[in-house]
Amino acid sequence: MIRNIMIVGVGGQGSLLASRIVGHAAMEKGYDVKVSEVHGMSQRGGSVVTYVRYGDEKVSSPVIGKGEADIILSFELLEAARHLSCLKKDGVLITNTQKINPMPVISGAASYPEDIEAKLKATGADVVAVDALSLAAQSGSEKAVNVVLIGVMTRKCGFDKDEIRKCIESCVPQKLLDINLKAFELGYNA
Repeated sequence: MIRNIMIVGVGGQGSLLASRIVGHAAMEKGYDVKVSEVHGMSQRGGSVVTYVRYGDEKVSSPVIGKGEADIILSFELLEAARHLSCLKKDGVLITNTQKINPMPVISGAASYPEDIEAKLKATGADVVAVDALSLAAQSGSEKAVNVVLIGVMTRKCGFDKDEIRKCIESCVPQKLLDINLKAFELGYNA
């Protein structure tokens, strides 16, 4: 069986680190793992999508198509809405409630959509919305939103807490480890 996890966000939110942690955890369990990343205008606050596919059989492609994601981990509400069509019927969407204005909103050409969280839940999808930004700030750095959400995913989706924690220890620089471990715990307990 192959599992598909999409990680979506905006440039600078740490989606690449998140995919590294999740991919590392799958490799540690002996799964065949493929990780791929798609950058929009990520350095200017554009979309970043990473795919983590793993399983006990050969994973031939790193890309996740519409209706194939078991889990979508979203670092921003509008990104969650943009990628909802990729979620399986029985999949889980875990999203940060933070709103980051895209360029059309910043320039005044568009408005940020209203009530995204309610609209996501109205689709019938299993949506877990968490104020990960506040939890990350409690950990010592607002940049730890990614690891807060990994904590939420670990608990909600039944991943082994100790194994994910070890992967965070392996993937995060030592000087930032305490903050990230605290962020993980805050997300896990959210």
